[in-house]
Amino acid sequence: MNEVELEPLRTRLSALSRPYTPADVAASMRAEGLLVTDGSVRQAVELLRRHSVGAGRLDALLREPGVTDVLVNGPGQVYVDRGGGLEPVDIAFADEAEVRRLAQRLAASVGRRLDDAAPFVDARLPDGSRVHAVLGTLARPGTCVCIRVPAKLTFSLADCVAAGSLSRDGAALLSRIVAGRLAFLVSGGTGSGKTTLLAALLALVPETDRIVIVEDSRELSPRHPHVVSLEGRPPNAELTGAVTLTDLVRQSLRMRPDRLVVGEVRGAEICDLLTAMNTGHEGGCGTVHANSAADVPARLEALAALGGLPRDALHAQLAAALHVVVHVAREGGGRRRVAEVAVVERDERTGLTRTEPAVSFTADGRTVRGSGAARLDRLLSP
Repeated sequence: MNEVELEPLRTRLSALSRPYTPADVAASMRAEGLLVTDGSVRQAVELLRRHSVGAGRLDALLREPGVTDVLVNGPGQVYVDRGGGLEPVDIAFADEAEVRRLAQRLAASVGRRLDDAAPFVDARLPDGSRVHAVLGTLARPGTCVCIRVPAKLTFSLADCVAAGSLSRDGAALLSRIVAGRLAFLVSGGTGSGKTTLLAALLALVPETDRIVIVEDSRELSPRHPHVVSLEGRPPNAELTGAVTLTDLVRQSLRMRPDRLVVGEVRGAEICDLLTAMNTGHEGGCGTVHANSAADVPARLEALAALGGLPRDALHAQLAAALHVVVHVAREGGGRRRVAEVAVVERDERTGLTRTEPAVSFTADGRTVRGSGAARLDRLLSP
């Protein structure tokens, strides 16, 4: 049975105004002149279920172990990331209309609108998956759907070492950074494993500490007994009711956090985070998109401008609040690894901050001390 045959069945069954049964499906198939057997009815019921709930043709991919992302570019292109980079899969939709219906169904499942008046949506599904969709009225080769699958397992630092993402020396150093209550950011590109590493580091926080996590879309789930997670909210169809990360960071400061975590620093909330780190909230941390540790100050400068924080004020706060940047790289073949730990230093002449390489971890497992190693040693000294 194909999509063309399925549509009249869907129309007849929707007219029942009640949940349909396999007998209803069989009756509708007879009315449409289709062959009715036990096998054909079972197939029709499964296809109807697949195309009315869940992710339709993508369900099997989303259930595959190790899948992190599923991307749809119009009806004829579907890609999946199993941890080794994007690869095409042999799945295709019948037409653009089917992809559009899937995108609209996913949006509607969380009460979001997706139509020509609101042609894109970014939302978190009930199972924790994050979906972003843009209708074909704006995108070519058609409606685009991107689904980020939450990790089904939470990795520990030991797991990262076993997977080759981190050396034993690196794990020991990162453990000391957490124990020393240094403020740090994990930097890296999209899909480099920033959130996975941050969750592993938060699991090292003493059980007596209260962790408050602020995220735009909930992804962090560290193995820790005392975690409070706050999640932002986009505006509704009337463009009201939005809750921004800036709002949540300010609220989190009233929740007695021992460790304040911003899952991903991407806007004006950097101003409030730095303020919090400068007012006694030690051990704050988060992730930020950057191509290298050296690029982080410039990246934060651009984000602070969104919050109206002047350049000199940002660098003054940054020098006082942030101690370390941990950079994660994604290499060819999809391998992710911790590449560098850098310290934040301020140039007394210009007043601007920069990151100095303290320790680098080479692809062949060597540990190399850099110009910032002495400062890192001082920060970690009792």
